[in-house]
Amino acid sequence: MKMKYVVGIDIGGTTVKIGLFTTEAQLLDKWEVATRKEDNGAYILNDVAESVKEKLVEKGIALSDVTGAGVGVPGPVTVDGVVKSCVNLGWGTFSVADTMTELLGIPVKAGNDANVAALGEMWNGGAKGYKNVILVTLGTGVGGGIIIDGKVVAGSHGAGGEIGHATVNPHETVACNCGKKGCLEQYSSATGLIRGAKEALKKSDMPSVLRDMTDFMAKEILDAAKAGDEFAVLEVEKFCRILGRALSVFAVVADPEVIVIGGGVSKAGTYLTDMIQKYFDEYAFHACTAKVVLAELGNDAGIYGAAKLCM
Repeated sequence: MKMKYVVGIDIGGTTVKIGLFTTEAQLLDKWEVATRKEDNGAYILNDVAESVKEKLVEKGIALSDVTGAGVGVPGPVTVDGVVKSCVNLGWGTFSVADTMTELLGIPVKAGNDANVAALGEMWNGGAKGYKNVILVTLGTGVGGGIIIDGKVVAGSHGAGGEIGHATVNPHETVACNCGKKGCLEQYSSATGLIRGAKEALKKSDMPSVLRDMTDFMAKEILDAAKAGDEFAVLEVEKFCRILGRALSVFAVVADPEVIVIGGGVSKAGTYLTDMIQKYFDEYAFHACTAKVVLAELGNDAGIYGAAKLCM
């Protein structure tokens, strides 16, 4: 039986990651091209298409043996592949799927990058073997992807899974990047962890190694907590309590088998996921018995998921 291939494309603000896969999830090659955002991102898709074509020639793979390509985009994307404005790339509203189909000459599907990453973790990562999944990416912000019965929940406006912008504190006075106030992202992101710790240090007399630092990142807070720094432990507990409680709300809607934690903050490992699990279990409805696990694909989740999206 002749080998068939798929292409996974993950568009980021700085680079576009591209992966060439077999339809059996074997990654044959991966590479990157720069994200040229000049002229409102007019060159991005052309650059990607040319790079994919060059790689296929290099590998001696005929276009007819490529069943399709998938594209992950950092913004809302409808089920038919239309981007609903992508500020980070300078894009307005247009069909990424149709444009790339025309440029590559093969079927292309597009989706939100976090939703696509969730597909990747389900296909060959931390959620492999499951069909009902919530992915949470904890980085500068909080991203999310929801999969039910093996299918991404995109919603009518492509905003399905945007869990970082669920309101968890109606009394917040500082605005989130989205313009609203009290979003989950303001508390359970790396940025939120740092902000909370700095505010708490001003109000607390507790000793902490963090006081001896001129500045610190989320990693220093997590490392201090893992080393037993009582102040840092309390801050990480607060971070995980807010996240666990929010996930318990999503769980009664999506009823996932597994909740996958990814992003830079997830490098804290099982110390973090165990604590999120503790608070999720405390707040969740008794029938929602999801396991909280670590993502396994790292920065490759997007290309895996984009490849899976087109299958």
